[in-house]
Amino acid sequence: MINHEHIPECECHEEHKELIEKGKALLPETTELYDLSDFFKVLGDSTRLGILFAIDGAPMCVCDIAAALGMTKSAVSHQLKVLRQNRLVKYSKVGKNVFYELSDDHVRDIIEKALEHIEE
Repeated sequence: MINHEHIPECECHEEHKELIEKGKALLPETTELYDLSDFFKVLGDSTRLGILFAIDGAPMCVCDIAAALGMTKSAVSHQLKVLRQNRLVKYSKVGKNVFYELSDDHVRDIIEKALEHIEE
């Protein structure tokens, strides 16, 4: 945890225009910032994160995900709907069974990097 008492305050009273312009150039468009914020809100739920980690190794059906997380199928299905709507998971049907997996390697990279970050 950061001890805020030892964070130095900036005492400058002038703007550094070159740095400001560089910072502005790095900012995504406002609509992209809103979309990115919504994306992180979806990832901000521990149940949804648990589902993503559970299916990271191999596609799983709702029953198996529910058993792995100790949840009801109904609760898992609800969260899978949110994850599908946000294109974080995809599904495939094999006969009567539906298997869920991460939609792409970007999702895997994001959750694995986030876990790596908090474990430091």
